[in-house]
Amino acid sequence: MDFTDVGIRHTILNSVQLHHFIDFSPSAAVIAKEARLCVIAIVVGWVTTSVVSTAAQNFRETFANSTSTSSSPNVKPHNMMRTLASLALLAVGAAAQLIDSSSFGAGQTISPTRDSIPGWTIGAEGHEPQVLSDKLILTPPYPGNTRGSAWAQSPVSQSEWSAEFQFRASGPERAGGILQLWYTKDGQSRIGTSSIYTVGQFDGFALVIDTHGGRGGSVRGFLNDGTIDYKSHNSPDTLAFGHCDYSYRNLGRPSIVKLKHTSSIFEVTIDDKLCFSTNKVVLPAGNTFGITAATPENPDSFEVFKFILESVTGQGSTIPSNQGSTPQQPIRNLIPNRPAQPVPNTGTEATMNSLATQIVDISGRIQLAGKATNTILQELQNQALKADQRHAELIQKSLAQDRQLAQFDSRLSRVEQLLQALQTDLQSKDYSGRFNQLHETLRSSHLSLSENLQGHLLSVITASSPRMGFFIFLLIAFQVVLVISYVIYKRRRANMPKKFL
Repeated sequence: MDFTDVGIRHTILNSVQLHHFIDFSPSAAVIAKEARLCVIAIVVGWVTTSVVSTAAQNFRETFANSTSTSSSPNVKPHNMMRTLASLALLAVGAAAQLIDSSSFGAGQTISPTRDSIPGWTIGAEGHEPQVLSDKLILTPPYPGNTRGSAWAQSPVSQSEWSAEFQFRASGPERAGGILQLWYTKDGQSRIGTSSIYTVGQFDGFALVIDTHGGRGGSVRGFLNDGTIDYKSHNSPDTLAFGHCDYSYRNLGRPSIVKLKHTSSIFEVTIDDKLCFSTNKVVLPAGNTFGITAATPENPDSFEVFKFILESVTGQGSTIPSNQGSTPQQPIRNLIPNRPAQPVPNTGTEATMNSLATQIVDISGRIQLAGKATNTILQELQNQALKADQRHAELIQKSLAQDRQLAQFDSRLSRVEQLLQALQTDLQSKDYSGRFNQLHETLRSSHLSLSENLQGHLLSVITASSPRMGFFIFLLIAFQVVLVISYVIYKRRRANMPKKFL
């Protein structure tokens, strides 16, 4: 198969995948961003195609030169191809090697049993940790005030490594908790299930994920050389050397944290986005990785799906060499009646070295291009999911507004119908005669009422008022009574006995 055809097919496949992931949503910003990502993906595919095509052409020329330098057709092409394939496998294997002793979750299940993980020690306080087929539950959703930990049993002997850590946190709205990823010396004995606020003196690195500062979530990095007691420190939060904001709670999917440590850089990325990086941190080999989680009374449930550790320079489990295997037999003459001729080794060794160098370079470039393409596809998928969510929200809002408008329209139509009926009724009937008749009735009623009431009041006053003769009789009788009373008084006084002094 031609390498150029492979590159072209790879580019076409990327284009098809990009077309599959793009969502033509009404948001112009999303469309513009996806268009830029499409252009980047096409450029990456084109660069990959060019690199593979150049390597294929160089391989053809070198192979033709090596064939022409051989004075005999005794050289078997499949032997050279086998050697080149071995070199390619070695080059690819040298890029990144899985460190099985400090990893879990690389296969279909994280553990063959339900009570432990091979190569890891699991501990907890206040509950029993659960090891499922695809995840480790460090803290349960109920009860609260629990702790969980998982520590690798073997230290890391590589000085340059990369780690991928996938977790998920879920809980009620006002719940909380803290999750730590440790790379420390004697972590299981010194740290155990402690958090960054309850740990004492540790030697190494700690990545802390919590809701510090009330920002919805943050990721912070801490260092210690064994001289600082974090538990007794007044403000451990001020000791962080790097941080970024990240809302990790109730996402419904695992969050992906990646750490890369080399002699030139130490960086932390979350969901393929850079969190913080520095070239001033150098962690020693011989430390162990560990994961701890702690929750308050209203807890979050922390679930760990995988932890993959790889050596950056291929210092992990290497590919077995061919030492001790059967040595290669000398090339025999396959054409009868022709004496075997020695194969010249003058330019073959240099050619093989140059081919090996080119293959290593090409494999590195292809790996970088593949990672970039995967990152772009992941970003496109995330943008498509966000666009779908926004589109669904807009549809729901528009449907609610449509329902409200329909109700308002129906009410307006009812009011219009009532107004039209009232106007028609008023126009079709003449009420002036009735109003005049009512006015005459009221006027006649007023006149009759006033006349009758006046005469009636006069008769009532006349009938109920007393006569003058009665008043005169009462006056004369009162005076007569007074005169009689006075005469009686004078007589009685005159008849009373007199006293002389």
